[in-house]
This record gives sequence, C-alpha cells and structure tokens, in this order.
Amino acid sequence: MTGTTPPPPAPAPAPAPDRGQLPPLLRLAEATLVSVAQVDLQGNIWTGALILAGIFAKGWTAGVFALLGTVSAILCARLLGADQESITEGLQGFSGCLTGIALVLTLGNHPWTWVLTVFAGAACCLVTAALATLLGGWGITGLTAPFCLVSGAVLLAAPAFTRLTRQAPAAALPTAAHGPTALSWHDLWHGFFTNIAEVFLLDTWYSGVLMLAGLFLAGLRVGLFTAVGSLVGLLTAWALGAPATLVSGGIYGYNAVLVGIALGVVFLAPGPAETAYTLFGCVVSCVLTAASSGWVAPFGGHTFTWPFILTTWLLLLAVPAFKQLRRR
Repeated sequence: MTGTTPPPPAPAPAPAPDRGQLPPLLRLAEATLVSVAQVDLQGNIWTGALILAGIFAKGWTAGVFALLGTVSAILCARLLGADQESITEGLQGFSGCLTGIALVLTLGNHPWTWVLTVFAGAACCLVTAALATLLGGWGITGLTAPFCLVSGAVLLAAPAFTRLTRQAPAAALPTAAHGPTALSWHDLWHGFFTNIAEVFLLDTWYSGVLMLAGLFLAGLRVGLFTAVGSLVGLLTAWALGAPATLVSGGIYGYNAVLVGIALGVVFLAPGPAETAYTLFGCVVSCVLTAASSGWVAPFGGHTFTWPFILTTWLLLLAVPAFKQLRRR
C-alpha cells in the first residue's frame, strides 16, 4: 500500500479583534456613537456618527448635551456592572442621548441643566434595567420609555424649583386644528426630512438629511423603512386634516419613522403581511401622537416618543395571535 502525504492543514482564521483591548477612551467613544444610533434601533457606529453630525447641525448645545446624557448613562452602567455587551451595543446609552437633548432644549443651557443631565442620564440607565426586568417575560423591550419617563419627570418637576426655568417645549404639541391644511411642495419635502430629525426633538430639516444618510449606511432596508415611515406619517396627517405647519414641522410623523424602523426592520420578519402590519402601525402612531398630546397637555407634559412606544408594544404583543405574522 502506497502512502500519501496528507495535505497541509488549512490556515486558522484570524482572530476577531478583542474590543476589550481597545483603550478605554476609544471604547467609550465607540459605545457613545453606537448609543446615538440605537435611538433609531441601529448598532452601526457610522450611522451614529452621521446622526450625531445632524444633532450638531442644529447647534452645539444640542450635540454636547446629547453626548453628556449618553456618556452619563454609559458610565453609570459600567460602574454598576451592567453587561459589557449591552454597553458596547449602545443599549445602555441611547435614552440618555435623548434626555440630554430634551433637557437643554426645554430648560436652556445653564449650570443646573448640566448637573441635571448627568443625573438624568444615570437615571435612564437604572430605568432601562428595571424595564428590562419588567418586560422581558413579555418578549418586548423598553424602547425609548426610559427617556420618556425620566425626561417627563424632570420637566414636570421643573416649575417647582426657581433655578430651573422652563422654556418653550422641545417640540410643539399638537393642538386643536386651525390654519390651512393644504400641503405645498415645500411642506412635503420639509416635513419628510424634519420627521426624521424630530425623533431627536429637532426641527431642522437638514439634520434629517444627515440622519437619513446615516440610516441608509446601516442598511438599504433600514433607510427605506425610515423613508416609508416618514411618508406614511405625512400622508396620514394630511388625510386627517392636520394643519400644514405642524405637518411640515415633523410633529405628526416622527413616531411613524420609529415604528417603520422597529416593525419593518428590527422586530418582524420580512414579508408582505409584516410590511402591511408595519404600515398600519405607522398610521396608528400618527393618530396616537394627537391623542397623547391631549392626555399630557393639561399638566404641561410632552408626548415625546410615547406614541411609538405604545404602538410598537401593542402590535408586537398581538403578533402571536396571528399566523400570518412572524417575529424575527
């Protein structure tokens, strides 16, 4: 029997880089950018960079306070021993990002706002953990509820303290309909991009352009469902007769943007039934935006992203009852 020389073994694949070996400041910067992207339910660092650029396009204070709230939440999670993977994936910091923006736009830029943002960002970390425990058994996540709860509590408490001067709301609340409802071309394109920016409480359409570009970097499907959510929000508000100024200002469409991403990309499997279900959710969130303002207006509250949260929770909890719908 003639022996043969065995082939040389295949080279071992190069080991993946260990994120823990990165310098601490670089790890913090990476987690911060991913946290910013996670507001739109994405874990892409480049998406986070473009979104952050869009926030700074509104003004340096919005960008700095977004970073301050994010870093505060991340450092609190690290100090308390949260799962390192959840920190790296941005799941601990994104509510702090929104909270920082909400506080500076509503309370103004003064020393107490800086202090409050640090504490509020840390509080978001704690509420995130509490909601994960509470909602985990239902198969749903807290989404942006920590931001809504913490920011809502701070802004409702602000009038009781003389050093916390509440300014105009970060984004206007829908009110009883008045004014023209016909949409011009300017209203359409302006509202389309501002819907995307209003996810971060910003009323600047050019911020929305940068954010949409970042979301397309996260994936074609992500960008498309962002655009679809914004468009459905526009058309729903127009069809129901919302004032053109509010539609153009992104007030009725930003929750639809988040619902489009959450259901169309993140939580539901791709398919025609799931896509139709997502579009239905976008419409519902638009109506809930007006309803939510009615609930919170009497005590000076803010809708924030509650319509997105409630719509997404409701539709995800309903999925197991329908054979045509599949979760990812």
